[in-house]
Amino acid sequence: MKVPSNNAKNMGGLFSMCRRAGKLCMGMDMVKNACAGGEACGVYVASDLSEKSLKEAKYICYKNGVKLYDADMTMQQIADSVGKRSGVLAVCDKGFNKKASSSLCEIPIDPTAFHL
Repeated sequence: MKVPSNNAKNMGGLFSMCRRAGKLCMGMDMVKNACAGGEACGVYVASDLSEKSLKEAKYICYKNGVKLYDADMTMQQIADSVGKRSGVLAVCDKGFNKKASSSLCEIPIDPTAFHL
């Protein structure tokens, strides 16, 4: 069993607080809606997310001007911290997003990868 890193523990606690405050959207459909509605401040993806889902998350973020980050957690670690298994999260609060994004890597989005 993989032992969670300190960063994963910290992020898990932050995502948990964010969920309790009602400022966390979980799952691709909810994240799409949050981005399209202008609520999402940042989108976070699990490290074990499939390539297809990652490409979809990149497109959603590109289309709506939202930054995308690697959550540095697996889907199981996210489930352990927020109570629901999910590979894509959207933080809908500027304060929580600033704290979360400060210790994570932003995922670059190449606009030429999308056939628009």
